[in-house]
Amino acid sequence: MTIKRSVAVIGSGFAGMAAAAVLAKNDIRVTVLEKNETTGGRARVLREAGFTFDMGPSWFWMPDVYEKFYNIFGHTTSDFYELKKLDPGFAVIFGGNEVWDIPADFEEICNLFEDTEKGAGAQLQKFIDDGALKYQIGMGEMVYKPSHSILEFMSLKLARDAFKLQVFSSFKDHVRQHFRDPRLLALMEFPVLFLGAMPKDTPAMYSLMNYAGLKQGTYYPMGGFGKVAESFLKIARSNGVNIKTSHAVEALTVSDHTIVSVRGKDMLLPTDGVIGTADYHHIESQLLPEVFRSYPESYWEKRIMAPSCLIFYLGVHKKIDRLRHHNLFFDESFEAHAEHIYKDKMWPLKPLFYVSCPSKTDESVAPDGMENIFILMPIATGLTDNDAIREEYYDKLMERLEKFAGEDIRSHVIYKKSYCVSDFVHDYNAYQGNAYGLANTLMQTAIFKPKIKSQKINNLFYAGQLTVPGPGVPPSVISGQIAAHEMLKTLKK
Repeated sequence: MTIKRSVAVIGSGFAGMAAAAVLAKNDIRVTVLEKNETTGGRARVLREAGFTFDMGPSWFWMPDVYEKFYNIFGHTTSDFYELKKLDPGFAVIFGGNEVWDIPADFEEICNLFEDTEKGAGAQLQKFIDDGALKYQIGMGEMVYKPSHSILEFMSLKLARDAFKLQVFSSFKDHVRQHFRDPRLLALMEFPVLFLGAMPKDTPAMYSLMNYAGLKQGTYYPMGGFGKVAESFLKIARSNGVNIKTSHAVEALTVSDHTIVSVRGKDMLLPTDGVIGTADYHHIESQLLPEVFRSYPESYWEKRIMAPSCLIFYLGVHKKIDRLRHHNLFFDESFEAHAEHIYKDKMWPLKPLFYVSCPSKTDESVAPDGMENIFILMPIATGLTDNDAIREEYYDKLMERLEKFAGEDIRSHVIYKKSYCVSDFVHDYNAYQGNAYGLANTLMQTAIFKPKIKSQKINNLFYAGQLTVPGPGVPPSVISGQIAAHEMLKTLKK
């Protein structure tokens, strides 16, 4: 009788569950080890006082990535949840409480641009057509490559495709070739602030994000983003994956450059391989002897991190008429806030922030007549945070939110929880308390990211937001799949 090979997956976020499911489907015995009491990673769910809060991801873009994953297992998105296209997709609040509702219909968005700046409608069409090509290339064959070396991209077709992606052009310059109005610039650059780096340091390739948001549209999984994490859990379990929560990994036992077991409190798990989807730096620096680490501490200190964030989960005992489902508060300087994150590494003086109010779409996430509110302010990684600082910013953000809403909100808050840098460190062992991984700079793209395969250990692979393809839920889903397929190649040798 053939003995099944076994793999331990560290972490139960999207990358971990995707990797585990693919391995199990290929007849590997898989054990997922999760340090927290619940699965889902950053997409965990908080249920309190009748409210259901998504603790992390709340924007559903790139539905094709999820559908492609589900199809591997003979499923489709609707098998797990109803996916609703939002209209408006989101709202942007500028100075003077000027509100732009971004329609679901792309032609209407073009009209909005044209009404704002003569010729901008046609420019948007051109910009999005270009973004669509980048999406087709970037999210097609290229994004599923493990990026071990430049040789993977050396075919004539991929070389031509890489040129079309504008990897060496600045996103800031690319946007300004098409638009001048500062409101249009802010609208086009916001995905970069929340997921990447300064626009001037981000490759123009990432205009594919604008295509995803403005042309494909913004969706919402009814029941909340936790339903998406739950679907990955269901697929993993249905394929035989063994999931152990409250099982923190404390060390990896290495023999002859090969991991032979995973150790934790009251746990010793023999294994033929490990996929680490927990924080890459934590696995390297805390679970491995120094001689087996791919990167020294000095390497990590030189990385440019995407933001961390300060989050508030609020249960409000009334409805708030002016709020939409997704609300971007761009009533202060985009450039100044970005500099405070990436250049000055300080708490922002006049921050931009984001408010999600899913109870506008989904009555199941809040008691009748109430609102479920999630407030997120991007900040630099590594900042010191404490209750006093959190309360200071709570009042600052709520003052602006109440000014926009035209009504008192604070006195109607019946549930409140904050989440910040120290929580990301405690719950996810996140390097410098990062929320989104590495910034999307040129020198941290594809082959320049931390490698998906350990450079010192034969059967250790990484997946998630600190390796390829990058930050965000869809890239993490893809990352798990890449790591699983690379592990399968190793196990067959």
